[in-house]
Amino acid sequence: MKDPYSVLGVSPGAGDDEIKKAYKELAKKYHPDNYVNNPLSELAQEKMKEVNEAYDTIMKGRGGASSSGRSSGYGGSGQSGSYTGSFAQVRAAINAGNLTLAETLLNNSSDKNAEWNFLMGSLFYRKGWLDEAMRYFQTAVAMDPTNMEYRQALSIMQGGGSFYRPAAYGRGAGPDACNCCGSLIAADCCCECLGGDLIACC
Repeated sequence: MKDPYSVLGVSPGAGDDEIKKAYKELAKKYHPDNYVNNPLSELAQEKMKEVNEAYDTIMKGRGGASSSGRSSGYGGSGQSGSYTGSFAQVRAAINAGNLTLAETLLNNSSDKNAEWNFLMGSLFYRKGWLDEAMRYFQTAVAMDPTNMEYRQALSIMQGGGSFYRPAAYGRGAGPDACNCCGSLIAADCCCECLGGDLIACC
């Protein structure tokens, strides 16, 4: 990994405020909205990932200054503003699976801050619109790079692992059709290897 200070363009003796300022400037520069339908979009995404990792490394090395006093779950009061008013209602609606209400509340909100973008990303993720979800999470992190909930969501999604869902999010009603079919095919293959046949037509 490259030296995180050189990635952000700051010296190792730089203060937290200077590091945050450098991070925000680079996050704006490499934000995916700036590279829509642009051949440099993949390069910008890689650069954004590098900038995020550098910022995380520096802040962790400084004793977690970026996350002190913050809670990563829903209902936390340590993050930028406690969840009150319409954003608390949006979180409750998303947790309950009422995506129509959540979307209506978000669309009617005049405050398009980092929390709004994070919730919009959560909403689109629940709808299965992963490209849109990624875009909103990136915007949330660019607007509030010190919020660990936003950064965790983006980091896990960029890493290709199981996407972040706050603990209160439910997965729905059991396995979907693809999982069922895949499981049946695998079971049939196992049976055939052992001389049996679970699905006669295959």
